[in-house]
Amino acid sequence: MIAKRWSSWLGLLGLIGSCPGLIASRPAAAQDYPSHIITIVVPNSPGGPSDLFARWIGTLMSKELGQQIIIENVGGGSGTIGASRVAQAAPDGYTLLMHNITFAAAPALYKRRTYDPLKDFDPIGLATKTPQVIVAKKAIAANNLRELIAYIGTNQQSINLADAGRGSASYLCNLFFAKAIGASMTAISYRGMNPALNDLVAGQVDLMCDQVANTAEQIKAGNINAYCVTTHEKLDQLPSLPTCDEAGLPHLETSVWVALLGPKGMPQHVVSRLAFALRQALHDPALARQLAKLATTSVPDELATPEGLSAFLKAEVDKWNQTLNAMHVLPE
Repeated sequence: MIAKRWSSWLGLLGLIGSCPGLIASRPAAAQDYPSHIITIVVPNSPGGPSDLFARWIGTLMSKELGQQIIIENVGGGSGTIGASRVAQAAPDGYTLLMHNITFAAAPALYKRRTYDPLKDFDPIGLATKTPQVIVAKKAIAANNLRELIAYIGTNQQSINLADAGRGSASYLCNLFFAKAIGASMTAISYRGMNPALNDLVAGQVDLMCDQVANTAEQIKAGNINAYCVTTHEKLDQLPSLPTCDEAGLPHLETSVWVALLGPKGMPQHVVSRLAFALRQALHDPALARQLAKLATTSVPDELATPEGLSAFLKAEVDKWNQTLNAMHVLPE
């Protein structure tokens, strides 16, 4: 099962070594920070990718900061409950948020939110990106992306798209793909990716877009068809799979990212200290090896900064607002 595969990676935490040499000058920091345990809230269930990355990165950041970091899973509300808790926390650097792509889509999806992702948080830095893959059941008669798009064009009324639930990475990628090809297909939402992928393999649903860590095993086994990867770089795990740009669908670029934020109003020296610790963690060679096994990479230093994440997050919020509005998705 995919959930078991995610959980098995938790044992790799012990393999992550100490941080490498400094990649930049350590920022000046007040002697009183951090003086006690830091909590990183992950607004998802334990064992998933965001939780896993938070535990890996938190372990490494704690070595740089000289203070323990604990991970607290606050699920529910498609990530909005955990995010709301952090938005309302004291802005002292001891309660942080590790969130993913759904954070940027929340304004267009949920009108009952108690926070604004751009106004109620201090960005610390982007951490990782994971590519997604357009896949279909074996019975779909299409050998490449162009043929798949043509097939959808003549059968879209009967084609369905599986996803892991409203607001999930697969849900967003499905909509982004449908918008890019100008198609209207039926969305079927599951409670998690496991049952969605199982039904795709069984031929009960037609298409989905999900991160390669979830789909690579079934692609390699020949149980589902893969058409393109949604980033500009090809995958080491699936070297023959073209990018969507190469396959004939330019501008279909999206990834499942993970970022670190804190409540609005944190002292600047605290934000700088945390951002530096994050970059140190992302440069750890053992972390890079473990991320690679999940087709995930750490981001360049310029994105692992408050300024880099701020610009990136604004662009993501704009992108998902435009996509969801164009697909007539109404906020709940």
